[in-house]
Amino acid sequence: MTEAEERYYSPERWQNWLTRVEEEDLDLESEETGRLLMNIQNDAAIALAKILTAHDDDTLDEEEALDELATVHDIVMAEPEFESENEEAEILIGSVQTSLSCAFFAAEEYLVAGPSDLEDEMSAYIIAAADAEEADDLDAALGYIVQVGTNVIAGEELDLDVLEDIEFGLVTEWVDGIESLQSGLAEPEVVEEED
Repeated sequence: MTEAEERYYSPERWQNWLTRVEEEDLDLESEETGRLLMNIQNDAAIALAKILTAHDDDTLDEEEALDELATVHDIVMAEPEFESENEEAEILIGSVQTSLSCAFFAAEEYLVAGPSDLEDEMSAYIIAAADAEEADDLDAALGYIVQVGTNVIAGEELDLDVLEDIEFGLVTEWVDGIESLQSGLAEPEVVEEED
C-alpha cells in the first residue's frame, strides 16, 4: 500500500465496512441501518474532501489529485463481495455507491475545471436535474448535479429544502452524496468504524 492510500483511503478500510454490513442485522427501514449507511457514505466522502483540500493547499497537483481520486473510486465503487448472498447488504452498499457516484464526478470536474459558472441558484439546477430525470435524460440530470457539486466544493452552501418537492430517485441520491461531500469538507473527521 502506498503512503497516499494510507493517507486518503484503503481497501482494508472499505472491507471493514463491508464486513460490518454483512454482520449487522439489517433493516432497510430502520433508523439504525440508515445511520450505518450514512456513516459509510460520509467516511468515503471525507477521503474525497481530503484529496480536494490537499489539491487546494497545493499539497497535490492536478494529476496527483486525480490519481488519488481514481484510487478511492476504484475501492469504493467496486462490486462488493459478501461471503454469502445478502440482498439487504447489496442494496445498502448499492445506495452508498449511487449517492457517491456523482460526488466523484463533481470532484473530478472541480480538479480539472474548477467550479461551474452557474447562471441561477443551485436549487434551480437541482429542480432542472429532477425534471431531466423524469424525462429519462439521466446524462443531463447528472450534469446539473455535477455543476452543483463543483460549486459546493468551492464553498457554496447546499440548501436541501428544495428536495422536499422532489420525488425520491437518482437525483435525490446524488444530492445526498454531494451533501456528504459538503460535510466532509466542513468537518474532515474520520468516521469511527466501530461507533
